[in-house]
Amino acid sequence: MSENLALPVLPLDDTVVLPTMVVPLDTSGTEVRAAIEAARATASAPDAADSQPRVLLVPRLNGKYAPIGTLGIVEQVGRLPSGEPAAVIRGLSRVRIGTGTVGPGAALWVEGTVEEEPPATERTLELAREYRSLAAGILQKRGAWQVVDVLQRITDPSALADSAGYATYLALEQRAELLQTIDPEKRLELLTGWARDQLAELDVAETIQNDVREGMERQQREFLLRQQLSAIRKELAELDGKPASEEDDYRARIESADLPEKVAEAALKEAAKLERGSDASPEAGWIRTWLDTVLEIPWNTRTQDAYDIGGARAVLDADHAGLDDVKDRIIEYLAVRKRRAEKGLTLVGGRRSGAVLALTGPPGVGKTSLGESVARAMGRNFARVALGGVRDEAEIRGHRRTYVGALPGRIVRAIRESGSMNPVILLDEVDKLGADYRGDPTAALLEVLDPAQNHTFRDHYLEVELDLSDVLFIATANVAEAIPEPLLDRMELIGLDGYTEDEKVTIARGHLLPRQLERAGLDAADVNVTDEALRRLAAEYTREAGVRSLERGIGRVLRKIAAQLASGAATLPVTVEPGDLNGYLGQPRHTPE
Repeated sequence: MSENLALPVLPLDDTVVLPTMVVPLDTSGTEVRAAIEAARATASAPDAADSQPRVLLVPRLNGKYAPIGTLGIVEQVGRLPSGEPAAVIRGLSRVRIGTGTVGPGAALWVEGTVEEEPPATERTLELAREYRSLAAGILQKRGAWQVVDVLQRITDPSALADSAGYATYLALEQRAELLQTIDPEKRLELLTGWARDQLAELDVAETIQNDVREGMERQQREFLLRQQLSAIRKELAELDGKPASEEDDYRARIESADLPEKVAEAALKEAAKLERGSDASPEAGWIRTWLDTVLEIPWNTRTQDAYDIGGARAVLDADHAGLDDVKDRIIEYLAVRKRRAEKGLTLVGGRRSGAVLALTGPPGVGKTSLGESVARAMGRNFARVALGGVRDEAEIRGHRRTYVGALPGRIVRAIRESGSMNPVILLDEVDKLGADYRGDPTAALLEVLDPAQNHTFRDHYLEVELDLSDVLFIATANVAEAIPEPLLDRMELIGLDGYTEDEKVTIARGHLLPRQLERAGLDAADVNVTDEALRRLAAEYTREAGVRSLERGIGRVLRKIAAQLASGAATLPVTVEPGDLNGYLGQPRHTPE
């Protein structure tokens, strides 16, 4: 039978006491002190049924008392070593709080009923074994070996579950939930889940700590070994009568790089200068930078051209609508190279034959993006050189190494960035080149683009020959007449007059609309723009040769749709018909003839 008790309430704001727990509590608070004094006064009364002072320990979360508390015995009242008043209380059992009652002292008294726990089942015993194993693993990782022995001696499943009140990884709310759970089986189910999570966190933390420790040990070991290696080299160098330096490292890199003969000779000569010079000399830094640049150039790396003519045409058709003249010229170029490769005719007049294509046309017709498609169709690497506004000849030929901050020219840097000696290099906006007192970059491009000369191109910074004859140069320009005549003479001119309305609709459907949908945060299922709307947008709102204004118009329509969806003025899905354009973009700017 359940026992009914009248007990003074001892509220707990920052802790939870479970049955079987023995804890010291600070008694400086008014409510705590009043409850203990009332319990002691009741126990010392002549007609007291129990001589031990008893209190009801009730957690108070967010200002509210829990419905179940813990019956506790005040075993000792005194002071902590620090001087604060305290009491040692042992939890006995769970008590369900009933109505309030009257008792001695200033404490709050309530009537309560001691909760009886159901008997242990086979499932309860199984959960107890599992939780004991998990808790032991957590304690072992924390180094609490003595607590592991105490835990192993607890045989009662209910007492084992309540011992989790000492676990520091449990939050206050989790301990309160354990107190409110009468059935030991449910308590053990909660504890096994929490213990698994804690053990997983400890495993992750231990793995991270081990990785950090191993990384630090590896760095320290590497640092010590490098210091020892440096000291050994220094001692050996002093025995040879010369100071130790890093030229041996550069020599090894040069010898293992398999450079062309002339380039290797020049690099070894510079390494010898580095060896003879002083590390404090400014020239030493220039030499190191030059050697690093030379070693980064892919002298012997060439990609294998893809001679799949059908596949190349498919790539070009997928990336660009129309432009049949350009696509035919690229296919012709690949077909000729394939035939020559099959017959072993890779050289013309003792050197490779490079092609220079010049794509001219108004802005927005796809000249720049076509270069990437050509590289992908050929299986080559790609690099872009922006020439708009370039006025310094050194941007093409490179700076002399005598200048501070000297760098190789843009052609050399493009080859270095592409990672091969036969990339597709796009010379963008070649008609925007200028000239001033620093030289004429157009004249410097003559040697770059001339198939009769570019196999021995010399950059002012490198001062070694660089073979550009296997590079496919593609130049772009808005106006062919703005290209200097000597430069134009070295190019094969291909004009891009613009797109028809049908081609613009195809481009908008396949490329522009998906890109603008993504930028507007929309999906293809959210907005459906009909072909008739795209055709009217191209014809009456953005009449142009290219498709840049068309893309901006599509973006403006989608942004307005996104705004309407955000304000609730429209619902998904949205269909854009030709007549809807007036509401999005206003009146048409052009009238069809």
